[in-house]
Amino acid sequence: MTFEQIVRIAEGYSELGMLDDALAQIDQLDSEHQDRLEILQIRVDILLRKKHWEDALRLSLRFCAINPSQPHGYVHAAFCLHELGRTSEAKQTLLEGPATLLDEPVYYYNLACYETVLGNLEQAKAYLRASLRLDKSFREMAKKDPDLKPIRDEL
Repeated sequence: MTFEQIVRIAEGYSELGMLDDALAQIDQLDSEHQDRLEILQIRVDILLRKKHWEDALRLSLRFCAINPSQPHGYVHAAFCLHELGRTSEAKQTLLEGPATLLDEPVYYYNLACYETVLGNLEQAKAYLRASLRLDKSFREMAKKDPDLKPIRDEL
């Protein structure tokens, strides 16, 4: 099978929730393909869905090292740190990320969550407003997000 076929099969398995099968597909790729952008993305997404925070963090940081201008690695690494109870580090990871993050509503949304957890409610509100300006669909997610409960009345 070609690289592209394996990626498509892995993506299909992942979309169906067959996460172990998706991992098995990409595991069969040669080692020179394992650090390719699309493979790292698939692997990180699967690990996040499986809530394997340490492994997802490790791969997200590798993604950042290989693709430092791509925002996704930083967002995922920060999320893993937050889930591991390392919210201050999560915030710092986002703040130190590439300028491309500034165009991402999830950047501001996650900073709102982290600031809320850290007790910086006014800053959290400002980040949440920025997120909602970029993408109004985050409003529904924010209404249910336990991290944002202390500022939920601002919605």
